[in-house]
Amino acid sequence: MTASMFDLHSLELPEGWELVRLGYVARLQNGLTVDAKRDITGDVVTRPYLRVANVQAGSLDLGTVTEISVPRSVAHRCTLRPGDVLMTEGGDLDKLGRGTVWQGELEWCLHQNHVFAIRPDPQRLSGRYLAYLTQSLYGRCYFESTGTRTTNLASTNSSKIQSFPLPLPPVDEQRCIADYLDFATSRIDRMVRLERATLEKITERESAVLDLEIDALYQRAGSLPFRRFVTGVDQGSSPQCDAVPANDGEWGVLKVSALRPGTFDPTANKRLPEDVVPDRRSEVQEGDLLITRANTPQLVGSTAVVPRVRPKLMLSDKIFRVRVSKGLSPHYVAAVARGSRVRAACWAASNGASQSMANLRFEEIKEWPIPPVSLDEQHAFVDRVSRSQEAVKALGEKVEHQLSLLAERRQSLITAAVTGQLDVTTAR
Repeated sequence: MTASMFDLHSLELPEGWELVRLGYVARLQNGLTVDAKRDITGDVVTRPYLRVANVQAGSLDLGTVTEISVPRSVAHRCTLRPGDVLMTEGGDLDKLGRGTVWQGELEWCLHQNHVFAIRPDPQRLSGRYLAYLTQSLYGRCYFESTGTRTTNLASTNSSKIQSFPLPLPPVDEQRCIADYLDFATSRIDRMVRLERATLEKITERESAVLDLEIDALYQRAGSLPFRRFVTGVDQGSSPQCDAVPANDGEWGVLKVSALRPGTFDPTANKRLPEDVVPDRRSEVQEGDLLITRANTPQLVGSTAVVPRVRPKLMLSDKIFRVRVSKGLSPHYVAAVARGSRVRAACWAASNGASQSMANLRFEEIKEWPIPPVSLDEQHAFVDRVSRSQEAVKALGEKVEHQLSLLAERRQSLITAAVTGQLDVTTAR
């Protein structure tokens, strides 16, 4: 069941439960505004600063928490307390309004104004129970139906959060439900971690097999710089585009995320506005060898061959299209470029202002080491690694299916418990 299929109005509460607006049983604390950050005169303090990106559903990502300097009086108003429930104001629709409990992980931590801190009345509401409510289908339905949507994002506000109708049993029972869900969801989360670890091991094994195949080529044939085989290169442009993918029949400009090592995703594009004339010379064709010149350090230099693809997809200025001599298969280049030697060369040569985006010059790409073997050997090599890649893909799809089932199970369990459909005193 999805959030859109859940009917808020058909909910029947058990005896002793009541439906109460969040604003009646909790106080909402606003976060740090932009204006407050500008005024840093007088008595100034430096504090950890929690942003929207740090707040997950039921957890926190504290690895990227930054610090900020603000007046002491402002810091006092925006400091988190253990037991506060954090909820996000905006983001992707499926993440909107999801909450987690602040346990005091960082001393004197502040939060931005796009993160709400909800302080429950301990006599009426358990913070842990509220956090689970926001993760349930019931909570998802409320926030998805009341959120304000833009092209690909959504937002809510303090009024809608305070109006959130909570199905509340007595507070002691809320704590029992939260205790039960802590135990039950931890078991599911442990299974998720095991499945993800399995997927990582499968991927690592496939990478190791690929490197062994490439090393055997290097040992037998040595290597030549890629420039020895390059006959031409071009790249597209990046006009101002719409923030949505192009539909069939519409022109779209490929994003760098269209390329991953060895794979091409034509859906990763931005729609070209109708009033912009497309550069037909930049339209990609089946068999094109594409290489990203800009991406994160882990993905810059991603190389793939365009499969059979719909028309009207254009290169951006961050993607090279490389033409190679007849004695070199583009698929062979893409396979070798997935190996650790080329990936390490990309990492070493990339440069950028931050770790979020790195850049490669084509002069650096032309130095990639390519084992010079015959076309027949190239085709045989590509066939072997393709079969291995397909086997890993099939296993990965099975793991992803299991992860999807576990996520559904987790959310259904939470929903049943916080809406009274599951009596946790008798549940095993």
